Amino acid sequence: MRILPALCAAVLTAALSPAFAAEPVTVPERQAPAAAETRAQNRLDALFGQLKRERNEKAAERIASLIGEEWNHSGSASIDLMMGWSQTAMDNKKFDVALDFLDQVVAMEPTYAEGWNRRATVHFMMQNYAKSMADISHTLELEPRHFGALAGMGQILKNSGRDELALEAWQRVLDIYPMMRDAQNEVATLSEALAGEGI
Repeated sequence: MRILPALCAAVLTAALSPAFAAEPVTVPERQAPAAAETRAQNRLDALFGQLKRERNEKAAERIASLIGEEWNHSGSASIDLMMGWSQTAMDNKKFDVALDFLDQVVAMEPTYAEGWNRRATVHFMMQNYAKSMADISHTLELEPRHFGALAGMGQILKNSGRDELALEAWQRVLDIYPMMRDAQNEVATLSEALAGEGI
């Protein structure tokens, strides 16, 4: 009969051990990133809805800025740090340094759209348009509503003399962000130029 209390004590000790105690704690932790991602996506969806409806230019700029802030949150402290370093390097026109950081960002987190977009921007500033377009394509695969990436695409296409495709890109920007002044101006200019060619 002494065996039974000893067995009960062993089972109770095992149940209270760190291995057992950790199990219920880790399940919510594994679910937390998915829940946070859903909340972030819901915030973005709401902001994009506001951006499409807003008819005041300054108010639209504020909404676009909030969208940019959402895009900048990678969910990783390391990625956010490297993104900050890349921005500092870009501000100082140290484009090679910025690319080093951004190469690491897209390698570590290939589903982070803003990493690809930032690298596309650096390539654009270095006039590496083919590489910029490749990164823009990655950005738009991950976030088709990325009006900054679409604007970059429109500019590259215009610079390459492909005005019809540039016009399409800028029109896509206006579908998402109707009050973007640059997009309005580009659509007007390109439409006029293409109409003139048709005469």
